[in-house]
Amino acid sequence: MKRILLIIIMSASFGFSQGDIYPTETQYGGGIGFSTMYMVLDSIPGATILDSLGFSVNRMGTRPLVFYGGEGFAQMTGPWRLGGYAGIGAGQASNVYNIHLYANRDKKVGFQQPTFGNESKGDTLYAFSEKLSVKARINFLMGAMTIEYVFPVYRDLEVMAGALMGIGRYTLSVDQHIGTPQWSKFSTNMYGYLTGDSILVELDTLRGATRDDYETAASLYRTNGYRPINVNGTMTELSGTFFNFQPYVAVKWQFLDRMGLRISAGYNKGTIGAGKWKLNGHVPVNDSPESALGGFTIRTVVYFGL
Repeated sequence: MKRILLIIIMSASFGFSQGDIYPTETQYGGGIGFSTMYMVLDSIPGATILDSLGFSVNRMGTRPLVFYGGEGFAQMTGPWRLGGYAGIGAGQASNVYNIHLYANRDKKVGFQQPTFGNESKGDTLYAFSEKLSVKARINFLMGAMTIEYVFPVYRDLEVMAGALMGIGRYTLSVDQHIGTPQWSKFSTNMYGYLTGDSILVELDTLRGATRDDYETAASLYRTNGYRPINVNGTMTELSGTFFNFQPYVAVKWQFLDRMGLRISAGYNKGTIGAGKWKLNGHVPVNDSPESALGGFTIRTVVYFGL
């Protein structure tokens, strides 16, 4: 009995001595490091545009955006910790399409496959040698401050609950081009040729056209709008700025004296308001819809510090 009691006392003493060596107390200091974040969006802003261009929106939505950036933090007072984060994530998709010319003989919008026996009166296809390359790219830029409440678990292990708050910018760019870009053609005006403060556009009609034909062609341009004629590629960029909020829980493990690992999981929330989109960075798109940027996130950072 005495032997058992002695063993219990020695075990308790050993356990308390280990706890003194590794106390669970709030640590003071800070750190900075390289951060990688993965975000799976609930929906992709501009999905209708991507869908109309032939891209698989579902496939792009299931692939996480990978953010690369930096993150830092500093212990302020008690269990409270402040920090900052900045990163950029991107994703893209591309495709190549064959080009076919067609004559619209039935006056319906778009190409209509002619019915059997009525080929002469239906739409007719004509071959074209060039191909159209289309690339869509989304960029998500984020800069924010972080605030956390720290729960020390062990001397080198902490659990935190916090939030990331700041400004985000989402950009959807679409590039379409035919053939191989040539440097010498970049200075060519896309609508005609420049003379003084005017652009002169030659009416495109068949040979032997009469004055009435030119009047008709000019009238059609005024009614339907004028299309670029000297363009082998176009770039369209839609962007929106918004307030970003991301609550999360995190674990911090100090595996070396001046080096550690942080892993956090959270949910990102941001909204681009209706009419807040801009074309090419400065032209407001007043009829643009409201777009949400929400999704599950996992963020890791290898930091240097305490």
